[in-house]
Amino acid sequence: MTARPRSRMSRFNVSALVLGLAFLYLPIAILVIYSFNASKLVTVWGGWSLRWYAEFFNDRAMLDAAWMSLRVAAVSASLATLLGTLAATALSRGERFKGRTLFSGMLYAPLVMPEVITGLSLLLLFVALNAERGFWTVTIAHTTLTMCFVTVVVQARLGKLDRSLEEAAMDLGCDPLRAFVSVTLPLILPSIVAGWMLAFTLSLDDVVIASFTTGPGSATLPIRIYSEVRLGVRPQINAICTLVLGLITVVIVAASFATKLTSARGEGAAPL
Repeated sequence: MTARPRSRMSRFNVSALVLGLAFLYLPIAILVIYSFNASKLVTVWGGWSLRWYAEFFNDRAMLDAAWMSLRVAAVSASLATLLGTLAATALSRGERFKGRTLFSGMLYAPLVMPEVITGLSLLLLFVALNAERGFWTVTIAHTTLTMCFVTVVVQARLGKLDRSLEEAAMDLGCDPLRAFVSVTLPLILPSIVAGWMLAFTLSLDDVVIASFTTGPGSATLPIRIYSEVRLGVRPQINAICTLVLGLITVVIVAASFATKLTSARGEGAAPL
């Protein structure tokens, strides 16, 4: 038998891969390195220092904005995950639902709608309801936006799921709710976690919708950074962005370990 030739990457593929990774991650690497810069000038290297991290933790306005963003992202991601999972279940299991097409169209509309229109429409809604703009208005706005992404992720997993497992559980005496919680929910848990992570990241990054729905004293971190960058980039901004990158990295690693642990338990519990 003749051995199969080993596939080797051409120089063009290697060059394209290196250029692509450099385009994506080189600016981030520069930002992280310059967050430890001792100089007041962003583009001039003045040695290694933790000065700007200390200044960030002494900046009360920035700390309040960061805490506001974390709270909004956590609450809105949790609400979006709950509502998005229910919506995905309805779309996957409701083939006979007459309003399914209209419901799915309304649900996916924010995915393609410009954020300016979404933010303006939500602002008009809150003004009509005479709602005080602050934490909850921003949270509701972010939930409205990120729920669509969670629905897409969870629905894709439900579409590939073997429904005979859930039917077998009901044949053994489980009611539909218990069968869903005991059988289906553990199987789609990785997609739910992925949807939560996506919703959390989108909420933490949003500027446009938050600028329409926020009020005095409730500015999020992206809005605060954007308002300061317009007057000039300070080295403190690099430190803040580095901390946000570190937080997101920790969340992704923790979610990956949780997903692998859940998958390993599911495979271990599966019958041979």
